[in-house]
Amino acid sequence: MTGGTELIETVAAPMADAVPERVRRGRGWGPRIWIPLVVVAFYVLAAIFGPMIVTFDPVATDTANRLLPPLSHRDDGSLVLFGTDQVGQDLLAQTMQGARVSMLVGVATLLLAGFIGVVVGVVSGYFGRWADAVLMRVADIQLTFPGILLAILIAAVIGQSVLNVVLILAISGWVTFARVTRGQVLATKNREYVDATRTLGASNWHIIRTCILPACTAPILVIATLDIGSVILAEAALSFLGLGTPASTPSWGVTIANGRNLLSSAWWVSTIPGICLAILVVSFGILGDALRDRFDPKMKGI
Repeated sequence: MTGGTELIETVAAPMADAVPERVRRGRGWGPRIWIPLVVVAFYVLAAIFGPMIVTFDPVATDTANRLLPPLSHRDDGSLVLFGTDQVGQDLLAQTMQGARVSMLVGVATLLLAGFIGVVVGVVSGYFGRWADAVLMRVADIQLTFPGILLAILIAAVIGQSVLNVVLILAISGWVTFARVTRGQVLATKNREYVDATRTLGASNWHIIRTCILPACTAPILVIATLDIGSVILAEAALSFLGLGTPASTPSWGVTIANGRNLLSSAWWVSTIPGICLAILVVSFGILGDALRDRFDPKMKGI
């Protein structure tokens, strides 16, 4: 029995072709990958360590130093790099705290949406028949609703919190993962090494674990990288509309909303967080496109 298991593992080994050889050797990782990767890494470090260096109190006010422009000094001589808002709060601290919230929401949403989508896609693609028909019709029904409108509707019903934002965006975003996973499963489940593994008596779970899921890894990672920018942007949009994170939780969307009436007199309150948001979203988009082209050029049309 042990020898049979080892033989099954050996037959399943050709799964390495899911990732091109040039990728595994690290060749061709040019500026399209490294530059946005450095930018994203900088944001991650700022989100993790920034709030530890520059603390932010959401209820603290300093009206004597309100609406200071960037690179100004407070009355105590301290420098405010990004300026202050209408109640005297440091925009640098708000921006760093907002980066932490956005990264947390983005990663948590993709993990939850990815888990739901992968499970649905594997079940639909591998077992087919009525499971495929029912699950894909549910996905088609959800696709008829614009994602942001569906998120706004759900947010208006369940209320504001970071957890609710993650649930809302995951509910509206699992379909992409499900359809990509299903397509990859359909392309993989009838290959020779999968048929050989099945002939040796492997269970469905063993085939899915050793043959199907490894083939889905690269497309799922690419889709996650492409989607995380959209998720962060959607979180900012919900917060801007007052349907995302509470006002007591610093978010780029909340900060931009607080300064929308001050664009003519204090442009930096909304503009600086907006620029930070745009740079991060664009960086994730470029990185996702580059990874898509690198891992699977056939996915360019997705």
